[in-house]
Amino acid sequence: MTSSPTSSTIRPTRVLVVGRSPSVLGETVGILRAKGYSADATNQFDQVLDDYDVTDLDVLVFGGMVPADTKQRLREDISERNPHVTFVQGLAGIAGLIAAQVQAAISAQAVDIADITYDEAQRSVALTLHEPALVAIEAWWGTSFAPPEPKSASTQVFEASLGPGSHSIPLPDQVPTVASFVGVTIGSFTRVFTVGPMPDAVRRMTPATAADNRLPEVNAVRTSSDDR
Repeated sequence: MTSSPTSSTIRPTRVLVVGRSPSVLGETVGILRAKGYSADATNQFDQVLDDYDVTDLDVLVFGGMVPADTKQRLREDISERNPHVTFVQGLAGIAGLIAAQVQAAISAQAVDIADITYDEAQRSVALTLHEPALVAIEAWWGTSFAPPEPKSASTQVFEASLGPGSHSIPLPDQVPTVASFVGVTIGSFTRVFTVGPMPDAVRRMTPATAADNRLPEVNAVRTSSDDR
């Protein structure tokens, strides 16, 4: 069973977020550290291996605007040094969503306490609980995609204790059908689902290579866990 990052462990789970937006990176680190993770973030893609000890890394998250060839290079180099690291592709530049994806990545092997699915036709989260549990559901969506600082909104959809059996929790109408996501947390176990895909225009913004300079310059971000 995978431990919660806030439980008594030998060391906190180490997370590195490699992305582009300074505000999203900063907010994500703040959320993760508040949850008990040892979290850092950088948008200095070429300096990741120099600035961070990846041999002790548990989770590495790639932002959507990291060039494909850069991601491939970092995957190969980091995997060679640390074959146990888990790579996560961020779904959108939304700090709360990224933090939920990290939680989902480390709880992937949790004890099976529930069957969780997203019913696209009904726009609802379907749960089958095998025991009583506290269930929390949060939704996030993009409101502006202009680089380098995307904007987003979120809402707490549901939070209550539920008994064993089947449950259906609908999403509110305010959650749009594009660039939207939902996270379901039961204890330390989290699952994340895409409700509405990112617009094609946003996906086309992603640089194909590190030499692709189509996106505007951003301020450098390179956090250190020692700065906490």
